[in-house]
Amino acid sequence: MCIYEYEYLKSRNAIGGSASDRSRQSQTGNGDKCFAKSQEDRETVDEREDVRGSQEAKGEDRDRQEEKGEAQDRMEQMIIDSGQAFLGGNGDDYRIYLLSVIGEIEGHDCLPPNTKTTKYEHVLPKLACIEDDNEVDGVLLLLNTVGGDVESGLAIAEMIASLSKPTVSLVLGGSHSIGVPLAVSTDYSLIVPSGTMVIHPVRLNGTVIGAQPTYDYFKQMQDRITGFISNHCRVKQSRIEELMTNKQMLTKDLGTILVGAQAVEEGIIDAVGGISEAFHKLYELISENKGKDS
Repeated sequence: MCIYEYEYLKSRNAIGGSASDRSRQSQTGNGDKCFAKSQEDRETVDEREDVRGSQEAKGEDRDRQEEKGEAQDRMEQMIIDSGQAFLGGNGDDYRIYLLSVIGEIEGHDCLPPNTKTTKYEHVLPKLACIEDDNEVDGVLLLLNTVGGDVESGLAIAEMIASLSKPTVSLVLGGSHSIGVPLAVSTDYSLIVPSGTMVIHPVRLNGTVIGAQPTYDYFKQMQDRITGFISNHCRVKQSRIEELMTNKQMLTKDLGTILVGAQAVEEGIIDAVGGISEAFHKLYELISENKGKDS
């Protein structure tokens, strides 16, 4: 090998290296590029999974909000249609059914459309559903009624009294006439300080035949009312009849008006209180009832 060939080969190796060296360098470079590419792919996949997970979480939150909104709309519609609602936002997860009796209790004849009424054909089936529903833990009864049909009022009162679930009533503006049996039909009753109860004899609309059987029928119907009241509170039946026939209070009628604490003093209502006391007592009764069941 001449000096020129030696210098040529030396310079070639110094510049580019041998073919095998260049091949190894090329392979190493390609391997680094593949590794970097796979890292980028994994990071991209992880980012996509994070985005997908975030979207799914947002979708679940949106579904929950929609379900909550629909439930709120249904409850508001129940209140509008019948003055009734499901209450379940308390800390103990008790499901309470709110039932209101307002205006006049309608009987077998429809009242004028401009009269606020409670219809027994709506209330009685609902009470049956409450008794059969395991998700309902108790019933809160709100009363602001002038009274109404005796048969219908007693039917509702008997249904409430026969419920196996804890019940509490709260007299607000008033619970007059046949509203008195409704107020005492629950396990515990309350009246607000300004609430009133009017106790008066039975009245009858329409044609009245002036014969002894008519008066006997009146006495029988009145005994049904006074008997129910005395059986579901502390007042005696004779005392209720005295309050009914009081001549000193009403100028154009017989009867007695009891305001707030007076109804408690007579033994008709258990305590004076408002909505917070009613809830507290109902929670207490529900807890006791669940303790017995367990």
